[in-house]
Amino acid sequence: MTDGRDVWVFIEQQNGKIADTSLELVGKACELARTLGSRVGGVLCGYQVEALPQLVIQCGADFVLWADHPELEYYRTLPYARILSNLIRERAPYIVLIGATPLGRDLAPRVASTLRAGLTADCTDLQIGDYYSRREGKTYKDLLFQIRPAFGGNLIATIVNPLMHPQMATVREGVFRKPEPDATRQGTIERIQPTFEEKDLVLQVLSRESRESNVNLKDAAVIVAGGAGMGSKENFQLLHELANLLGGEVGASRAAVDAGFISREHQVGQTGTTVRPRLYIAAGISGAVQHRAGMSESNKIIAINTDPNAPIMQIAHYKIIGDAREVIPLMIKALREKTR
Repeated sequence: MTDGRDVWVFIEQQNGKIADTSLELVGKACELARTLGSRVGGVLCGYQVEALPQLVIQCGADFVLWADHPELEYYRTLPYARILSNLIRERAPYIVLIGATPLGRDLAPRVASTLRAGLTADCTDLQIGDYYSRREGKTYKDLLFQIRPAFGGNLIATIVNPLMHPQMATVREGVFRKPEPDATRQGTIERIQPTFEEKDLVLQVLSRESRESNVNLKDAAVIVAGGAGMGSKENFQLLHELANLLGGEVGASRAAVDAGFISREHQVGQTGTTVRPRLYIAAGISGAVQHRAGMSESNKIIAINTDPNAPIMQIAHYKIIGDAREVIPLMIKALREKTR
């Protein structure tokens, strides 16, 4: 079933719905597999989710390994980790990708530790390339380049793992584009009959509660985001007012969130939400690497900053040199007059 070069994606599902990040990773896995000349596989755990394996195939996977069992209806660390670890040992994929969701962040390190494999978390890009080791004087071909911000977002690091396989990485939702399903695609679905040890089932799910967020940055067409330059929580009300006029959402930089200006669910960037709105207004945001990584693919970017050399200005389509606390009220006034 595997040739040692396959690219696997763990397919996260809850309540019969596949997480967007898993399908996004299937799309990226297809790109990586084309470079490697290999196949894309999905690993799906669940119970009575018969329609999901075919959806994974339609999104680009060549095969799906589907573990179907009542004990897998809801996520629990030990049963899921045993299944994924055992399959990796048996089939020896070259690369394993997992979404950096709360579930994925629990599962991925457990599996990597079990397999004694390396794991890079929160990648912003994945590429295939050759790596030359100066110490060994040797070139490693076709490694997974795991790219992510490092040192507080001040630089981009490329991490490779030439010695231990599989190469494992987690990626946040929204980093890659979700592929459109192709109903004509065909692939192989292999149903796995899992076996568990008694210790795998010591934790029982007695009840579950879900909390829906009122903030939907991922799907917003317009985002008005503020940074430390907004100065205070009170000044962030200006951003809420502008966002309401534009029919958008309010975002924030990590610095603004850490300062207590707004809650963390509004955070945009590598450590927040990756977004691709039609319009992104960055007010008082300097533009650290980790922030730009999460919004640089916005269709149009307007940056408002007192520093013309701020990093955010390098990627902005329109630049306003000025204090956002003075500029935003003028924008609000102009919009109100236009809509009268």
